[in-house]
Amino acid sequence: MEQNTVTCRHLKKSYQQGSVTIPALIDINLKIPKGDFVCLSGPSGSGKTTLLNLLSGLDIPTSGEISIDGESVEKMSKSTLAELRLHKMGFVFQAYNLIPVLSAQENVEFVMQLQGINSEVCARRARVVLKEVGLEGFENRRPGDLSGGQQQRVAVARAIVSEPSLILADEPTANLDSHTADALMQLLRTMNEEHSVTFLFSTHDKLVMDYSKRLIKLRDGHIENDEII
Repeated sequence: MEQNTVTCRHLKKSYQQGSVTIPALIDINLKIPKGDFVCLSGPSGSGKTTLLNLLSGLDIPTSGEISIDGESVEKMSKSTLAELRLHKMGFVFQAYNLIPVLSAQENVEFVMQLQGINSEVCARRARVVLKEVGLEGFENRRPGDLSGGQQQRVAVARAIVSEPSLILADEPTANLDSHTADALMQLLRTMNEEHSVTFLFSTHDKLVMDYSKRLIKLRDGHIENDEII
C-alpha cells in the first residue's frame, strides 16, 4: 500500500477583506507519496505560498482536511502541531528566518537541540551539512556577516540536518546564483533519493522545475495541471 506523506481533501482557504471574501485556494485534492520531489508552480497569487503555509500548520484552512504522515493537521492542538513541525518537517523560506545572534553552525544546530539530540552529535552533523552546502569555513559567522545566498544555504542546512520526513521550501533558489542553485538542487535530489525525504517546493525557477519529479501548476487557487516529469 502506497504511503502518502501529504494528503489534502477538498481544501479551501479564503481571506476576508472587509465585507469581501477573497478565495486563495479552491477545492484542492492532492496526494504526495513518501519520497516524492514535487514542484508547485504558477503565477503570483495562484495559491502556492498559501498551500505551503496550510501544510505546515502556519495557517488554518477555511474548510477541508490535511494529513501529514497519516495525522490530521487541522484537528491537532497547538502543542501537538508544534511537535509535528519539530520532528517531521523542515522549512526553507525566502526570508531565511535565521537567528541573528547565533553563528551559522549554531543556527543549524538549533532544531536538533530542540529535539533533544546530544550536543556533540548536533555539532558534528551541523559541520557535515554546512560543508555539503558549500559553507565549510563559515561555521562561526553570524547571519549579518553572510551574503544573501550564504544565508539561504544556512537555512537549507538547518532544514535538512535532522532528516525530516517532509521539507517545505518557498522559492529555495531565489537568492542564489545559477551555479550555487544547481549545486543545491543536486544536494536536495540526492537526499531525496538516498533517504526518501519528501520535498515540496514553491518556485518560479525553471531550474527547480527541471530537477523535480512532479510538477503541479496552480492558477487562481485551482490545480490546473499535475504531471510526472
